[in-house]
Amino acid sequence: MNLKGLIILFIVMIFGVTLKAQEPVAPVFPKMSKADTIRVASTNDNGMMIPWMQLQDVSIFAHRIWKSPAEQMAYNRLRYNVLKVMPYALFAKRRYQQLEEDIARTPEKKDQKKLVKQCDQEIKDMFNREIKELTITQGQILTKLIDREVGRTTYDIVKQTKGGFAAFSYQIVARVVGHNLKSTYNPNEDRDIESIIRTSGFYQ
Repeated sequence: MNLKGLIILFIVMIFGVTLKAQEPVAPVFPKMSKADTIRVASTNDNGMMIPWMQLQDVSIFAHRIWKSPAEQMAYNRLRYNVLKVMPYALFAKRRYQQLEEDIARTPEKKDQKKLVKQCDQEIKDMFNREIKELTITQGQILTKLIDREVGRTTYDIVKQTKGGFAAFSYQIVARVVGHNLKSTYNPNEDRDIESIIRTSGFYQ
């Protein structure tokens, strides 16, 4: 084949590819069977419908290397304390959210006070059953976790529900036994606590 023939063949090939690319391609869907019952999203990829679904995020943590056995023991102690008080923080979060929702649906101030009193009684009952047995360290961690979950310090919650004088009085008592109701949570400063929470299945 001479040079002219090669050029013509090359032009025909390009022209044919161009026409093929411009032709509308009907989407090709995967074949369905009787067992196919899950509906998922799909993306058209050059005429082929590709099914896909969004998966949950997966956190990957490196294996921690301890500087000393004492450091590992301190971490294990912290982990035990966090796992001990985290359920109480989650309870406070759920109960406080429920209280806010109930108050928003209740226009009468008198009925709102009843709701606050009921919530306060539930907290007291839980305190009498379980929380009073917590150590000082566990109590300190709990006040931080309440701030983490609720978005407000324990002091602010008491002040809103029972008034400033009650919050001030509770704070005085708390300080005597080594607590601080105004403790806040910082995921950078409290990164060990954050790591423990993230790897312990509380948010699965």
